[in-house]
Amino acid sequence: MSKPATKTRSVVAKRTSRTSAKAAKKKTAARRGAAKAAKPHKTAPKSQSRKVAKPALLAGGNPQIAKADGDVPVQAYIAAMPGWKRDVGRRLDALIARTVPGVRKAVKWNSPFYGAESQSWFLNFHCFTKYVKVAFFRGTSLRPVPPGESKHKEVRYLDIREDDELDEAQLALWVKQASQLPGERM
Repeated sequence: MSKPATKTRSVVAKRTSRTSAKAAKKKTAARRGAAKAAKPHKTAPKSQSRKVAKPALLAGGNPQIAKADGDVPVQAYIAAMPGWKRDVGRRLDALIARTVPGVRKAVKWNSPFYGAESQSWFLNFHCFTKYVKVAFFRGTSLRPVPPGESKHKEVRYLDIREDDELDEAQLALWVKQASQLPGERM
């Protein structure tokens, strides 16, 4: 008879120790919760609390920028261009804005686009490993025709390499002509 009583006591003792351990955990958790509630939360304003990640660079160093209309995404693209290409991007953007007042800007397919009408684009540029490619969507209609050929009938390119002298007068002439032609709808 003593054995079953001992066995019963040990089972009861185990249950009590388990219950005591659970109760202790609950008390500790409650204390932590009370301590957290007592401390004032230090939160930064929303604009500062979110860190803005640098855009990823795709093949050839082309920045990955979300599709959006306006100057802000274009400036974000230019700021994310690597090395010497950033200076080329700034010069191109300034030249285009100076040549075509009120030019419409957007980023599409990870490239800045420039247009004169609501849904019509006349040029874009894109980073590659060793150059920045400027695409004139109606390039075969420009005089003189830009040097780079395309598999598309009307498109012509201008590749700008790191050590190239940028003929801003010629580029401005092409930009002005391109802005006056019917643009490409995309």
